[in-house]
Amino acid sequence: MAAFALLAAASIASLNLCTDEYLLLLAKPQEIASVSFLSQDPQESSLWRIAKRHHSNRGSLEQVIGVKPQVVLTMGGGGRATSLIARRLGIRAVDLRPVSAIDDVAFNFRATAAALGDPARAKPWLLRLQQLQSDKPNRAAEAIWIGGGGQTIGSPSVGADWMRLAGLQQRPLSGDRVSLETLLVRPPAVLVQSRYRSGQMSRGVAWLNHPIVRNAKSKRVEADGRAWTCMGPLVIAEVERLRMTWR
Repeated sequence: MAAFALLAAASIASLNLCTDEYLLLLAKPQEIASVSFLSQDPQESSLWRIAKRHHSNRGSLEQVIGVKPQVVLTMGGGGRATSLIARRLGIRAVDLRPVSAIDDVAFNFRATAAALGDPARAKPWLLRLQQLQSDKPNRAAEAIWIGGGGQTIGSPSVGADWMRLAGLQQRPLSGDRVSLETLLVRPPAVLVQSRYRSGQMSRGVAWLNHPIVRNAKSKRVEADGRAWTCMGPLVIAEVERLRMTWR
């Protein structure tokens, strides 16, 4: 198990939608200095009601200096540069892992809880995740996760790994996209349809309303596409729900 340096009563700012998730799930309100503006958008995050209570930023360290955080959470990208600048300002930067494997979610939970000075806060989430992994269904139904314009998730990928925990085997598709012809000629047993931004007018949403998609001969279940953006902790509830709904 990785070791994490502990802080006491930390005030933390998150600069990324994906790091927001861990902070909003683990922190007490008074410990949250700032979150990204995306997490306050109902179309981007299911945690938007909680996020709305806090100062927002657009991903830059400069925008959170005024709320005087002790720690900033980053994820990939400019994490190293942010860490160097933060250090000069007396702020500690914790760079969480982009989720390329489910174990990265556990790592990020531990790192965030440690930054908050209370590693025990990660335990309920880690147990929940371990439970999903330990009782993974032995058999899996062939499935396709589908979003706007036929976008899907790769196989192999962390998205496919999450699907497998729900008892669904993501079909590999060229270019990580499904065609109308595939849904007509060779539909999957289960179609997991994302509702991401389903209320807006766009070509992607219009594609999902095509008669071939609507009439595909598959068992259909809905996915909260907002959770799948980061492939992080919010997918835990998605997997638990999918296990109950697709059978």
